[in-house]
Amino acid sequence: MTPDLSLVDLSWLAMAAYAVHILEEYTFDWRNWARGVIGLPVEWPDFYVTNSVVVALGIAQGMLAPTLPWAPLTYAALMLINACFFHILPFVATRGRFSPGLVTAVVLFLPLGIAIFAAAAAAGRLDFVTATGAVVGGALLMASPVVMLKLKDKPYFVQRRG
Repeated sequence: MTPDLSLVDLSWLAMAAYAVHILEEYTFDWRNWARGVIGLPVEWPDFYVTNSVVVALGIAQGMLAPTLPWAPLTYAALMLINACFFHILPFVATRGRFSPGLVTAVVLFLPLGIAIFAAAAAAGRLDFVTATGAVVGGALLMASPVVMLKLKDKPYFVQRRG
């Protein structure tokens, strides 16, 4: 990344990177990979809805970047967590089995995520509390659809037609 890109510029690039990432995951059948490799009970509608939310959050963080630095920092943390724990780590753990989304995770998510944190620090908008909140927020955003997928078939959450 060039040093003259602002936090706002980088936040919009992060949104664009996520769009390309979604395309890679869809094209290379992330659903079947997720079911087979990480045991996630995901269907294509789950993928579509979850990624629609990610796009909406990407637009929101881009718009909020000028006044709320924790928004792009949280999105960057989401990208970094996604890259490391849902693409790189499974790739290593399966001894090289391709993870749909791996290329964009490595080529786009890692450098952009790091660049967003660096830009916030260079602008004097990053402190320990903000960084910690962003990482916790990113982790919660990453975990929430996974947790909901695991819970949706539990009796308490099943909505019966009556």
